Amino acid sequence: MTDLLKTSLNRRTVLQAATVGAVGVSPALRALVHAQGSDAPEKKEVKIGFIPLTDCASVVMASVLGIDKKYGVTIIPTKEASWAGVRDKLVNGELDFAHVLYGLVYGVHLGIAGPKKDMAVLMNLNHNGQAITLSKKLADKGAVNGAGLAKLMASEKREYTFAQTFPTGTHAMWLYYWLAAHGIDPMKDAKVITVPPPQMVANMRVGNMDGFCVGEPWNHRAIMDGIGVTATTTQDIWKDHPEKVLGTTSEFVQKYPNTARAVTAAILEAGRWIDEGLANKNKMAETIAGKAYVNTGVDAINQRILGRYQDGMGKTWDDPNHMKFYNDGAVNFPYLSDGMWFLTQHKRWGLLKDHPDYAGVAKAINRTDVYKQAATASKTPLPKSEMRTHKLVDGVVWDGKDPAKYADGFKLKA
Repeated sequence: MTDLLKTSLNRRTVLQAATVGAVGVSPALRALVHAQGSDAPEKKEVKIGFIPLTDCASVVMASVLGIDKKYGVTIIPTKEASWAGVRDKLVNGELDFAHVLYGLVYGVHLGIAGPKKDMAVLMNLNHNGQAITLSKKLADKGAVNGAGLAKLMASEKREYTFAQTFPTGTHAMWLYYWLAAHGIDPMKDAKVITVPPPQMVANMRVGNMDGFCVGEPWNHRAIMDGIGVTATTTQDIWKDHPEKVLGTTSEFVQKYPNTARAVTAAILEAGRWIDEGLANKNKMAETIAGKAYVNTGVDAINQRILGRYQDGMGKTWDDPNHMKFYNDGAVNFPYLSDGMWFLTQHKRWGLLKDHPDYAGVAKAINRTDVYKQAATASKTPLPKSEMRTHKLVDGVVWDGKDPAKYADGFKLKA
């Protein structure tokens, strides 16, 4: 098509062609109509659910900083009370997207976490930055880490209660993996309960649990309140582990592909902004500490996002593997191997009765196609492979090559 013809096609001509379905219109004109409308988000305003946690930051900041508008969408962050509530609202369409637990999305897709619905992971929101907190009462008896906890549980027999945030979610899997790495069977040696993240500290204060795994700022909050100690960080369980994702339904992506791409690109750019420096991190902490978001003191957030850790017993350290939202693009790709790992743990602990089609499920859920488009739009670098390799705290290597053998290979399992 000539430049002259392109110029002569005004907006009205394009709209008319689209209206009549391009009947009787030349293929060249049809292609131009498609191209002119192909990038526009189909849905201009989207609701994104979030739980009051530090790692909701890139979703919130994409909205607060107006980065969403650059991509033609308006993000409305919607504060939710529990992961079960997020699940229900995603499934019934009250929420368009959510800042959500990786394993929750997989659990819903497979029908092992409530109503079954085909789901989609569009991007990883963050790496690292969760922790396992043990009560001060346990710490006073020597249970300040995994080895100390195992020793106490062996010598002082009673029912020990630990909390996670959702049965198929990340915190449950970190807790189980860590306990098992220290010889504690989470299914037989302990009672495990589900508690929403913002309620963890209050429940520990009244003695409802001996320990919990949750995202920040609630581990640091337990230290500030003098009721808990940090036994381990999740980055010490798995360096640069996947954590929260931008989740939605498969149906939404099919119906609004441009919207899915635009929202992903906006949040990618917001994550990059957060990781760009101290001033941005401090502004983020001040913003999300507000009542509309996490509703806590800035001082509960602004230390650990910089890698400044304390354990509640006098030890302090700088951790280079703290929570990252972008890290030059290394954080956000929805690796197939990451999704498959959660499936191996669901099988390990009896949440799945049989081995699933590990790679097939991951390919169906992790929308690398949408991510790649968003990465191009936001100038985010892409990895060379859709798989990655890691060694976890127990020395076992995960590379995604034989997931069934990996899942069956653990000494402690359901």
